[in-house]
Amino acid sequence: MDQIAYVNGSFVPLAEAKVSILDRGFLFADGIYEVSAVLDGKLVDNASHLARLERSVGEIALAMPESLARIVEIQRELIARNQLVHGLVYMEVTRGADKGRDFAFPKGVKPTFVMFTSVKDIVNAPSARTGIGVITVRDIRWARRDIKSVALLAQVLAKQAAAEAGAGEAWMIEDGKVTEGGSSSAFILTQDDVLVTRQNSSAILPGCTRKAVVALAEERQLRVEERPFTIDEALAAKEAFITSASSFVQAVVSIDGKSIANGKPGPMAARLREIYIDFARATAV
Repeated sequence: MDQIAYVNGSFVPLAEAKVSILDRGFLFADGIYEVSAVLDGKLVDNASHLARLERSVGEIALAMPESLARIVEIQRELIARNQLVHGLVYMEVTRGADKGRDFAFPKGVKPTFVMFTSVKDIVNAPSARTGIGVITVRDIRWARRDIKSVALLAQVLAKQAAAEAGAGEAWMIEDGKVTEGGSSSAFILTQDDVLVTRQNSSAILPGCTRKAVVALAEERQLRVEERPFTIDEALAAKEAFITSASSFVQAVVSIDGKSIANGKPGPMAARLREIYIDFARATAV
C-alpha cells in the first residue's frame, strides 16, 4: 500500500507530497513540529503534544493552521488511510512560502501544514531489553530550546556522532550538566532511590513523555527531584534512562563506554516503562 501524507488540506501519496522551495521552513527553519505515538491505531497522550504545538507556534508568532479539533481529525484520518497500528504521526507547521527570500515575516501568507506517519513497534523494540549506550557532546543549540523548532542541526550532529560511536543517543552537556538527549529527556535514579531529571526551562524542551512519567512516578510515591545532574552523578547512579514519544521509557546502560551499575537495564526503568505503556494504552484515543 502506498503511504499517504497530508499537505495543506489534501491527502496525497507520500511520493507526490511537495512544498515550495520558497517555503520558510526550508529557507529559514521557520517552523514548528510535533510527533505523537500511535498504539493499537490510537494516539498516545496526544492532547499534551497538541498543547505543546500550540505553545510553540505562539512563541514564534505563527498562526495555528487549523483548530485543535480539526488537527485531531486529520491525524485520525491519516492513521486510517495508512492502516497504522503502531508507529508515529509527524506534523509540521511553517510560516509558509512568500514570493522571495526575506528574513522579515511575510504578510498575507498562509502557513504550510504537513503530516505523515511512520511504522514503529515502540513497545517491542529490542533496545528495551538490552538498554542503550549514550555518548556526551557539547550542547551547541540556541537559547530557546523550549520551542519545538524544526531547526535541528545541532541535534542531527549529536545523533550522528552517537550513531558513529555505536550508541543509541547523545546527551548534551552545558556548564558541566546534562541538558537532555538529542531527541529525548534524561533521567537518573540515585543510590538513595531518587529520580532526577532537569527542570523545565528555556534550556530544554518540555518533554510530553517526561511530564507523564514524572506524574506517574509521583502518583506511586516515588521521590522525584527536578534539577540538573552531572555525568559523574549519572555514572554513580543505580540506573539511567531516557523518555520520548518514540521510545517511551528506555534504559541507558553506559555513558561514553562506561557502564552504569552492572551495565544492564535496571528494575526501575523497566517498571516505569511498564507503567507508561499501561497509561498509554488506557488513555490513547
